[in-house]
Amino acid sequence: MPTVDVYNLAREKVGSLELSDEVFDTEVKEHLFYEVVKAQLASRRSGTASAKERAAVRGSSKKIYRQKGTGRARHGSIRAPIFVGGGRAHPPQPRDWSYKPPRKVRLSALKSALSMFCKEGRLIVVDSLAIEEVKTKKMVETLACLQVDKKTLVVDHKDNDKLRLSVRNLQTTQFLPPEGVNVYDLLRHDHLVVSRDAVKALEARCLAKRSQGETS
Repeated sequence: MPTVDVYNLAREKVGSLELSDEVFDTEVKEHLFYEVVKAQLASRRSGTASAKERAAVRGSSKKIYRQKGTGRARHGSIRAPIFVGGGRAHPPQPRDWSYKPPRKVRLSALKSALSMFCKEGRLIVVDSLAIEEVKTKKMVETLACLQVDKKTLVVDHKDNDKLRLSVRNLQTTQFLPPEGVNVYDLLRHDHLVVSRDAVKALEARCLAKRSQGETS
C-alpha cells in the first residue's frame, strides 16, 4: 500500500496518507490510454459536416434536352453533380462519432493513469485546498509554493467555487471535481494536485465501479 506525504498550501509536511493499492499502485497499461483517449476525442467531434446531394438542391428536374440527335452527352437533370450549382456526389452527412470502450477498459485506464502519477512522484496530496478569496494571482503563488509551475490538474470537490474560479483563468492549470477526472485530462498535465478528501472520493469512485461489476 503506497504512502504519500500530505502537505499544506505552503508545501509543509503535515502528515501522511495511505493510498489504495487497487487505485494508485496498479500495473500501468499504456495501451489502454490510447483506446480510451481515442474514444474521448471521437466523442467530442461535432459530426455536423453536411452537404446537399442532387435530390436536395434547387433546380428543375426536367430533362435538359432530348436524349438523341444533339451530338451532346446525355443528361437528365440540371441538378446533376457535373453542373455548376448541382448537388454533390456522395456528400458528407451528419453523424455521431461517439463510442464507448468497455467499462472495465475505461476503469483500468483511469487506475493506470493515477498509478503512473503516483509512481513517478507527480502526485501531490494537499491537506485542504480551501482558499480565502477568489484571486488568480494568489493561486499562481500557491502553485509555485507547491512546486507545480508546469501544467497542473487540480482536483477538489465541486463545491469549492473559490478554487475553481481562481484556477479558471490559468492557461496551464485546470480544475476538476473527483467525478470528472478522466484519462485524457490526466495525460495532458504534468502534475496532479489533489486534496485529501478528493483522494478518498477518487478511490471510492473506482472501487464502487469495481464492486458494481462484481455484483452484476
